[in-house]
Amino acid sequence: MHLDRCFNIEDLRQAAKARLPHGLFSFIDRATEDDLARDRNREGFRNLRLLPRVLVDVAERSTEALLFGHRQAMPLAVAPAGPAGLFWYKGEAALARAAAAARVPFTLSTYSTTGMAEIAETGATIWQQLYLWNDRSLTEAIVARARELEFQALVVTVDTPVLGQREYLQRDRFMPPWGPSLGAMAEAMLHPRWLIGVALRYLASGGLPRVVNMPLPAAGAAAQAEMARRTGLSQSVTWDDIARLRQAWPRALVIKGILRPEEAERAVALGCDGVVVSNHGGRNLDSAASPIDLLPSIVAAIGGRATVLLDSGVRRGSDILKALALGASGVLVGRAPLYGVAAGGEAGARHALELLRSELDRTMALTGCRKLDEISADLIAAPLIGERQP
Repeated sequence: MHLDRCFNIEDLRQAAKARLPHGLFSFIDRATEDDLARDRNREGFRNLRLLPRVLVDVAERSTEALLFGHRQAMPLAVAPAGPAGLFWYKGEAALARAAAAARVPFTLSTYSTTGMAEIAETGATIWQQLYLWNDRSLTEAIVARARELEFQALVVTVDTPVLGQREYLQRDRFMPPWGPSLGAMAEAMLHPRWLIGVALRYLASGGLPRVVNMPLPAAGAAAQAEMARRTGLSQSVTWDDIARLRQAWPRALVIKGILRPEEAERAVALGCDGVVVSNHGGRNLDSAASPIDLLPSIVAAIGGRATVLLDSGVRRGSDILKALALGASGVLVGRAPLYGVAAGGEAGARHALELLRSELDRTMALTGCRKLDEISADLIAAPLIGERQP
């Protein structure tokens, strides 16, 4: 499907599905276990109805927002999304350039296949996502490098002491134990645009992409096992780690993965500049509550002392407006631009971001809002009598 025929994010999703081998598309599209949390995230937005204002002069509108002191084209940042270089050649750089063109921040994943310095050269406003590894010195090196490159925010993911149970990735041989299979090779052959444009292009330039923000494994099985131990996700992350990061990081510090009001309050008390209300796109705990349902209570707990962002489930510009009406200052979007970059590289990611911006602008006009500060809770219709409360 040509990008000109992609009229919404779902169209880009279908284009990505057609271009990618099954296992790679599943990595973007699926979540964990039975995908209940992923689907509940979307259902949360669908259950919110809008009460438009009428007879308002909306001839002049602006979607511009201010996040952490930086003015941008809309209240959105590209979320960290793992190894995007698997979906498009140097996919993280393509996403960053698209974000720069859209004038929104790009969040670089710790598990990026493109180096931090190369991303810094794209001209985008860069936020660095951070996991805490068993060996804290490796994490500290990422923080120091982000500070040296003048990244504007540090986004610490706190909801992943272990990875979610993603059986489909194991079934598709997209997670260890690695190894080629007849099915995987057949899938690659059936998707020649990806095979030629990504896999063979990497092979021609030195080999398949790898995670570049952590040290290379040393030679020998024992040395590789030790490196794996050092770079494993830490299951001992506590609030003390956040306090130490606050001391080490001079710019915006954001905690991603908050679902409880009291934990949002604690983050603010430690000096964090923002929290991201998120269930990791449903990719960790399949029974996790939907962030949009919990957003109002977290906004109330913080009381304007820090920036609140909403992540997980955003597919439409109307979703952005709903999040803002419930108190968020902006949203993070992960799958939407990933569908775009998988479908058409930088151009596809630009298209995804422009779709969201134009939909937000249209929804603002249809609800009588000329600028973001006119988006308020009275735009959300009360549940009907007898309707299930979240």
